[in-house]
Amino acid sequence: MVEEAENLVLANVQAPIEISTLCRALAVSERTLRKAFQKIHQLPPCRRLRWLRLSHARRALMSVGGSSVTEIATGLGFVELGRFSVEYRKTFGERPSETLRQAMRNRIAAYAIDQRT
Repeated sequence: MVEEAENLVLANVQAPIEISTLCRALAVSERTLRKAFQKIHQLPPCRRLRWLRLSHARRALMSVGGSSVTEIATGLGFVELGRFSVEYRKTFGERPSETLRQAMRNRIAAYAIDQRT
């Protein structure tokens, strides 16, 4: 059930899914879902699912598709950019812009090495 809930969130990563919507989709009560998440991840479902979405944002920032932090965050359904930035920093220990900047540096360095060989 937890894996199914996580898969639903990741399949619809562009918009946050409410817990009540997940419960209906999985045909379980909110209490059952909360207990399952607590047992498996020691976290309530909202925190675990937010972490999954933040991790998805981090991967997008690290892949540097020429996008900005704003484009990536809003594309993943984070509408409050300040809150996104605070949660991201709490989770990963750096601002989203720092992740993006480092990814760009890595890409430039890799390109420079390719050009020399």
